[in-house]
Order: sequence, then structure tokens, then C-alpha cells
Amino acid sequence: QVQLVESGGGLVETGDSLSLSCAASGRSIKTYRMGWFRQSPGKEREFVAAINSSGGIRVYADSVKGRFTISRDNAKNTVYLQMNSLNPEDTAVYSCAADRPGATYYAPTDERGYDYWGQGTQVTVSS
Repeated sequence: QVQLVESGGGLVETGDSLSLSCAASGRSIKTYRMGWFRQSPGKEREFVAAINSSGGIRVYADSVKGRFTISRDNAKNTVYLQMNSLNPEDTAVYSCAADRPGATYYAPTDERGYDYWGQGTQVTVSS
């Protein structure tokens, strides 16, 4: 089992930056693909970004491309999401997720491919 705990959310203004962290425990995530998703009130959860086990391949939603950066530190068992140029449309609960290797393959944007989820951290961007 993998436990994921997000941190770093908060209330910021348009144009500000935030850095989210997702700390994993229970076992090493160095072989896991990791992703960030977000959900706003009344909306379905949506893909934000994903990174493969080595960190060499990163995928982003069009809505955050060029503003957000996903990264990982396998030695620290942690994944990060650096968010720049935030706007009110980025307001959501952000959750990280871990894709256990060897399970059924799904595209990195597909939440069905992720086996473990954190509780999420709230990000609110005021206009």
C-alpha cells in the first residue's frame, strides 16, 4: 500500500505561484508513474500533469501547459507541482495519484490508471 499526502495549497491572488508537494509513504514510488489531478465544485475531476518513473517524460493538460511543472525526487519519495501564473480557473482541490507498475495500462491522463490517491489540498486563486 502507498499513502499519499499533499501539501502546499492555499489562497493566492491572480498571477501568483504555488508549489505543491505529494509525499508518499508505505513503499517506494520510484517505479510508479505519478499524476496530479484537480476537481472544482460541481465539476468532474480533471487531469493536470503526469510524470513517468524516471522523470524523463512529462505530460500536461493544455490548460496548464507552460505554467505548471511536475517533478519528482525519488530519493525523497516525493512528487511536486510548481504552479505559476495562477488564475481563478485554477481554483480546485489538487490531488496526487500513483500508478502501480504492472497493472492494466491506461494513458497517463486517465484517472482509471491510478491505484492510490491522496486526500487533496485546496488551491484558491482570487481575482
